Amino acid sequence: MRLSLTKHHGLGNDFLVLFDDQPLPTWFEPSDLARCLCDRRRGIGADGLIVGVTAPREAGADLGMVLHNADGSRAEMSGNGIRCLAQAWVLRSGIAAAIVRIATDAGIRAVDVSPGPDDRTVLASVSMGAAEPIGPPPGWSALGCDPGRPVAHLSLGNPHAVVAVDDVDAVDLVALGAKVPDVNLEVVAAGPGADAITMRVHERGAGITEACGTGAVAAAHAAHTWGLAEATDGEITVHMTGGDAKVRVGRELVLTGPATYIAHIEVPT
Repeated sequence: MRLSLTKHHGLGNDFLVLFDDQPLPTWFEPSDLARCLCDRRRGIGADGLIVGVTAPREAGADLGMVLHNADGSRAEMSGNGIRCLAQAWVLRSGIAAAIVRIATDAGIRAVDVSPGPDDRTVLASVSMGAAEPIGPPPGWSALGCDPGRPVAHLSLGNPHAVVAVDDVDAVDLVALGAKVPDVNLEVVAAGPGADAITMRVHERGAGITEACGTGAVAAAHAAHTWGLAEATDGEITVHMTGGDAKVRVGRELVLTGPATYIAHIEVPT
C-alpha cells in the first residue's frame, strides 16, 4: 500500500497534502505521520501536513482541512496552508479556477483560486474573518518587551502575538519564540514604503518559517491600527523572507498570495 501526497508551498511555507478518499493503513494517525514525513533530514520535509477531508460534515463546505504542524501538534488554521490545499483541490479536479469553501477548525473559509504566473503556481485570496483580541500567552512576561513598544495579541482562529520593532533582523527570534511556544510570534517593522511592513515569524509547532499567512494578516491589521502602515486601495503589503503577500484590511480581512505545486509523492506504508 502506498499513500499519495502532493507538496506545495506558499512563499516558502511548505506543506504536504493528503486527501482522505484513498485507502489508508489501519495505523494511520496524522500527528505521527506529520512528525515522520515533515522531518527535513529523515522524512520528506515540510512545515506541516494537511489532510483534505473530502466528505466534510459542515454544510456548505466543499472539503475540510485538518492541519498538523511539523511537531505533530494540531493547528486551527494556516493562511498559506489553506491556499496550498485549495491548489491541490483544483489540480485533482482538473480545473483552472474556482472558489473553494474549506471547513477548518477556525470555521469555513472561502478561497478564490485563479491562474498564476506559471503552470505550477496559482494566486489565491482567502477571506480570513476579523482579528479578535486575546490575552497574552503563557510566558509572555519572560520576553521582557519594552512597555512602550506596540504589541497586539490577536486570534485569526489561531493565536498570534505581534510586536513592532525597529529592525526585524536584529531580533533573536529563535530565543524569543522558545519562550512563548504556544503562540505564533511576529516581529514587524514599517516599510519599505508607506503601505508596507516587513515581518519575521516564529510559528507554534514549526519554529521559524519563511512566511505565515495568518501571521501576515495579524501583522497587517496591527500595523494599520497602530498607524505603522497606510492602506493603498485598502491593502497593505507584507514583506516576508519567502516573498510578499497582500492583506486587505477592514472588518473582513482578506489574504492574497501564491501557492506553488512542488511534487507528487508516493510513500510506502
